[in-house]
Parts: sequence; structure tokens; C-alpha cells
Amino acid sequence: MTILLSQQLERIVLAYCEDADTPRSLTVACLLRAREYGQLFKLTVDPLHYLDAESLFLDTQATEFLRKLQLNVKGINRAKVALDSFWESERQCCRTNVRLDRFVHNGPFEDSSDERMVLFIESVRKIIDQWLGPLPQELSPRHGPGATFEDRGKMSTVPDKMSSRPTITASARQLLPLWERTVWARALMHDNSTKSDPKTLRGNRFTTVPKDANKDRGICIEPSLNVYYQLGVGGAIRRRLANVGIDLDHGQAVHRRIACGASRYGTFATIDLSNASDTVSYNLVKAVMPTRWFDVIDVLRSPMTLVKGKWVKLEKFSSMGNGYTFELETLIFAALAQACADSVGVEISPMTGLWVYGDDIIVPTNVADTLLACLRYFGFTPNPRKTFVSGRFRESCGGDFFDGQPVRAHYVKEEPTEPQHFIALANGIRRLAQSHDPNNARWARLRRAWLRCLDALPSSIRRLRGPSSLGDLVIHDDQWTTRTGSGDQGGWELVRAYVPFTQPLAWDHWKPWVILASALYGLPSEGVSQRGAVAGYRVKWITCLEQPEKRVIDIFTKQPLE
Repeated sequence: MTILLSQQLERIVLAYCEDADTPRSLTVACLLRAREYGQLFKLTVDPLHYLDAESLFLDTQATEFLRKLQLNVKGINRAKVALDSFWESERQCCRTNVRLDRFVHNGPFEDSSDERMVLFIESVRKIIDQWLGPLPQELSPRHGPGATFEDRGKMSTVPDKMSSRPTITASARQLLPLWERTVWARALMHDNSTKSDPKTLRGNRFTTVPKDANKDRGICIEPSLNVYYQLGVGGAIRRRLANVGIDLDHGQAVHRRIACGASRYGTFATIDLSNASDTVSYNLVKAVMPTRWFDVIDVLRSPMTLVKGKWVKLEKFSSMGNGYTFELETLIFAALAQACADSVGVEISPMTGLWVYGDDIIVPTNVADTLLACLRYFGFTPNPRKTFVSGRFRESCGGDFFDGQPVRAHYVKEEPTEPQHFIALANGIRRLAQSHDPNNARWARLRRAWLRCLDALPSSIRRLRGPSSLGDLVIHDDQWTTRTGSGDQGGWELVRAYVPFTQPLAWDHWKPWVILASALYGLPSEGVSQRGAVAGYRVKWITCLEQPEKRVIDIFTKQPLE
């Protein structure tokens, strides 16, 4: 059964499509009116077919407006697409494992090309060894915000995880002496000795999460103690990467700035991979990681996945859901790129010619072809829709640019039903107009869609205007009403905003030893909130502070960015 768009959202999209007035936007409008969602979500835009940024932006926004909206469209089984992708990735990893087996076990080698590959793999391993250095003397393990293998749904807060019987894989049990020193473990032993012996599992379990209208994304939910220490290892790798210039805490903004300049000057290529984390094969990690580091991450990985009630031995090393997967793939892709540049005599280093954030890779254009060939050999699939070596378009980390101008569309990710949803949508549309609009041309095309968002709001909330620095607590506008704060807020300008509030679960939900362990972990004394739990919204006066912009130097022109 196909779920129809709400009338309010349809009016917003149609207003934009009609005002954009391009062949593509009118096609989208026709398909939307006819409820042909399946055809609508199959439309694509190829940036290489455009000659100017504004035409590309208008068509991209029309095409992508609803791309990530979760509609049940006839003929599209999003969960099945994710499951099929899981199996295809496993087959791909299997082929890679077979191809790399001789390099892991030192032969037998077939010809001189194998000897050259041995030298290349050794160079990658040396780079990683140099970047990572020795194992840290101690880890900082932590709980993630989401579910674990047996801590599900609303029962996945930190104190809930500390109350339940931990889960762990057989190989990771050798780390139990570390866990047994924690207040968490000692309290479990005192309260319930049966819970203090973690339950041994064969691995993680497969599930899916929303991605876009055509497919879900497959992830794997790890045993609780595995992910607790995986996050500690991931944090250690992240810190070592930061030491050599790969900053994963602020990397997305950096990538967008570099992609913007690259689209204008053509100096760098942007590379993106399909199903990158699911195609990092076991033998690739074993071949390029220093032994001391490999032993740690190998102990903590899940060797099997529970899929549709059956256990499957994994060909991949780790999946999304593992606490160190993101850092590990960043490390490996960066090292492969560095080794490729070295092999062709191009001098680069992280943050001075090489930028990697997960599977988003930026390298000089004269290194790109070598790196793409390398990635294919090691079992990865460059995404042709997001990989750009030539032309005037570049894309990285959510930033799309044509000849230095932003052309990224705004996506509706959930059906807007409440005021906060329409405020967020209105602000997203406003940002598009302000991103590059010297002659107000974009605003003329977007203004009616913006007004349609405001039409869906009660008049009392429609008046909540304020600066963009306050995010989606206010409607972004050029003018807003303020007042001067009094008391502790004296001297500050205040604006009225639509502010979410939560109702933390009181600590009396849990036993005293859980409260103690949670306090030592660093949780707040007023209680703990479930992930994403918002009790409601209220209108209130808040401080209006414009954040000063950092002055960033453009690496291409050496001038401050606007």
C-alpha cells in the first residue's frame, strides 16, 4: 500500500517546482500530482550534463526534495534492498579475501606483479604503523547512544545497559579482567552473580535503518561489551589520526571547503565509495595493519552475524554498528591514498593535499586514477554518481559545488506534521536561498515554498523569528523582535523561540549500585533521558547571541573565505 504525501507537504514541493520552471521541475510536479512516487524516486541528475550552477541547482532541488522521505512505495521493498546489499558485499569481500590470501600468508606468488604488490602493501603497512605508533597504555571505553544486541528500544540508556546482563563474543572474553575492575562489574557481582558473567554470543545481529525512499541501510548491532571497548579503540585511533592531521571531529566542514575550491580550480578530485564499510575485507585489514593493533581489533570484532535467524560467518572485517569501523576505514583509505601518491611521485600528506573522512576521499587529480585502480583491486567500488576527477563539479561530506557555487539540495527526511518540522523545513529552504544568491534569484524561486511552510504554522509560532545562529528554535528571517534581558540575563538581547524540553527519568528507576556506577561514568544528577526523547515544546524567551565566524584561509587563493 502506497502512503500519500500530506497536502501541506505537497503544496510546498509544488510551489517550488512551479516557480523553478524548468523541464525537470515540471516533470516532478506532474509525477507528484499523479502520485507516481516510484517514477519520481527513480529520477537522477548528472552534474556533468550542466553548463552553469543555477540550472544544476534548480533541477537538483526538484529531483532530490523528497528523495530521503520514508514512503511505502509500491514496488519498492527498502528492507530487501538493504539485505541484498549485505549479501552482495559479503560476496565482494569473499573475492577480495581470496585475492589477498597469498599476501597475508607470504605466497605462493605468481609473477612480478605480485612482487610489486607485496612492496606496495608493505608501504601501506609502514604508513599506518607510523601514524598509529604503539598501543595506548590505557583505553577510554564508553557506552554508545544506541541499542546493543540485547538492550533494545527504550531500554538502551546507560543505566539500563549497566542493569542488564552484558553480552560478549568468545574472543573478547580475554578482556574480561579489564571489565571486572569497573564499578559496573563489581556492582553486578554484588547484586546478581548470574548477571556478572557476561552472556557469550557468536557475533552481532543484522538490522536496517532508514536511508532514503529507495532503500534502507543495513547495520549490525554489537554485543554490549564488544561495542563498549570498540568505542574505546575507535577513540584511540581517532586521536592518533588527529596527531597526523586527519581531524575526524571537524573533518566534514574541511572537506566541504576543499570541495568548493576544487570545483573552481580543478586541483583535487573527490572520491566516494559504495558500501565502503561493508567491503573492508578481513584479509585487507590483516595485510595492512601492524600486528599489535590488528590483534586488538580482531579480538573485539564480531566474526559472525545473525541474519534472518541464521548465523553467517563474515567475510568483511566489521560493519557500521561496530564502534571503531569509521576510524578504521578512514585510516585504511588515507594510507592507501598516501601510498598511491608516493608511488607516482606526488608529495602530499594529510591536510596538505590529502583529506579523508570515512569513505569521502580528496586527493590531487594526478593521483586519482592510480588511487581508483588501487581501491578496485582491494575490493572497493567507487560510486560513479559521487566521484569526480574532472569537470566543474565536486562533492564531499554533504557539500555539492559547481564552479565554486553551492548546489546542494535540501532534503525532506520526515513527513512534517508538527510545528518544529515546518520550522526546520522553512529554515532549510531559507539557507538554500542565502547560500549563493547575489541577485536574489534563488530567493525568488524559493520564497513561495518558504511561505507555504509558514502557512502550516499557528500564527503564534509563525511570529517566532530570529537569527540563524539559534538553529531551528526560530524561523530564520532578516528582522525579528527582541527585548533586553533582566536579572541573570541582563545586558543580553532576547528573542522568543520554540524550545524543546525533556523529562529525564528519575534515578529511582534504578538500584543504588546502578546510580553509583552511572555517577562515576559521568551522567547528570538530574536523571537520564532516552535517546531522542523530547517531552514537548514551549515558547520562551532565549538569549540571542550571534556567533562570530571564524576566518578561514582559502588554500587555493590564500585569501580569507567570505
